[in-house]
Amino acid sequence: VAMSHWTGLLSSAAKVNLLLLVISVVFSWSSLSDRVPEFALTKIEESDMKDGSGEEQLAEDDADPEDLEVFYPSHQWQSLLPGQAVPAGSHVRLNLQTGEREAKLPDSDNGETGTREERMRKRLGKVDIDSNSFTSQELKKALAKMKESEKAERKAHEEEVRKKFRPIEQLKEEFEKLNVKMETDYEIMLQLISKFNSSASTLDEKVAALYDLEYYVHQVDNAKDLLSMGGLQLVIAGLNSSAAVLREHAAFVLGAALSSNPKVQVEAIEGGALQKLLVILATEQPLPVKKKALFALSSMLRHFPYAQQQFLKLGGLQVLRSLFRQKGMETLHIRVVTLLYDLIVEKMLLEDSQHGEQMEEKVQQYRQVKLVPAVVEQDWCVLVSKLLAMPEHDTREKVLKLLSVLMAFCRESYRGDQALSSTLSLLRSEYEELAAEEQREGDKDGYFKELLGSVNTIIQEL
Repeated sequence: VAMSHWTGLLSSAAKVNLLLLVISVVFSWSSLSDRVPEFALTKIEESDMKDGSGEEQLAEDDADPEDLEVFYPSHQWQSLLPGQAVPAGSHVRLNLQTGEREAKLPDSDNGETGTREERMRKRLGKVDIDSNSFTSQELKKALAKMKESEKAERKAHEEEVRKKFRPIEQLKEEFEKLNVKMETDYEIMLQLISKFNSSASTLDEKVAALYDLEYYVHQVDNAKDLLSMGGLQLVIAGLNSSAAVLREHAAFVLGAALSSNPKVQVEAIEGGALQKLLVILATEQPLPVKKKALFALSSMLRHFPYAQQQFLKLGGLQVLRSLFRQKGMETLHIRVVTLLYDLIVEKMLLEDSQHGEQMEEKVQQYRQVKLVPAVVEQDWCVLVSKLLAMPEHDTREKVLKLLSVLMAFCRESYRGDQALSSTLSLLRSEYEELAAEEQREGDKDGYFKELLGSVNTIIQEL
């Protein structure tokens, strides 16, 4: 019993001593904490968000921007609001006394100096880091102002455009007041053909109608429309007009419609245009009429082997040759030479090229065109060579081209032509001087050097 009583007393004394010890420790801890706040339990969080150059970058937080207000740390511990974003690299701790998260800037290990704004500018570059301009509400207001400014600029631009240009509705109303109607090419061509075909139209009005019509039929689709509205036959009939000026302009319109338009070519030859053109070229006509008729004939024959066959059958070569005997037709000579050269080369290129089954039929058509034999038979070789005596360089160039393609068929005739040999020698001397002058002026591949090469080639072949 005595031992039990003693043990109880000892246990009570131990409890009292333990309580006193705890109280003293608490007061000591409190005293130390008040004097040295750094002794509080601290957790240092160092941000590892750095770029490749080792410089710190600002991190993006996934939290709701409405809940985050930007925290600007200093070198003193500051309390953080719940969910508040902390700039990368800041030190963060949990204060056990207050239970709050605190943060501050890291101690300067690299000797950084300056104010907080200056250090932030070093990190962010040229960015406005005014503490009053980064809240979410202020950012929203800034964006709203930007949108309002953009809308104002757009409205100002629209107003400026409205001042310079009138709306289409207003233009239509003004045109209607002036009795002006926006017409299509088809409608305009119908009016022109109607005016040309009207017995009430004067000669000048008909000529004006043909002149305007030529402008439209240059387009392939418009030329096809000329067929559908019956205008092509009226134009072909105009080739028989008693007025030379109407024949001239009718041939002009026909040539424009025929150019590179196979459908119109077929309709025109079936409508008798080829015969009418040859009649104009074979009879006494003013030079402008024959010039336009030769233009229409050239447009019909190019790339149309059937028309070339009919041309030879109707004696077209003899008709062209007669132009060399008529006075005042010298300007047509080079046009005839150019046409013959184009037709001969056109056939040669097609026969020499590789072609498939689709082109075989056209090749067969060209093989039936015996143009070169007819040229040789009708003594075009000598007729063409005499044109080299003409003074124009452009004329000589075209004649030299035709002589080069005729050389294989006219060589024997040319070898015995002393006049041709003399002319070629004179041309070589002339173009040697002109080519040398070109080279002195820095033009190594000039026009006269090319002509000299053509003359030398013909001389060598002879």
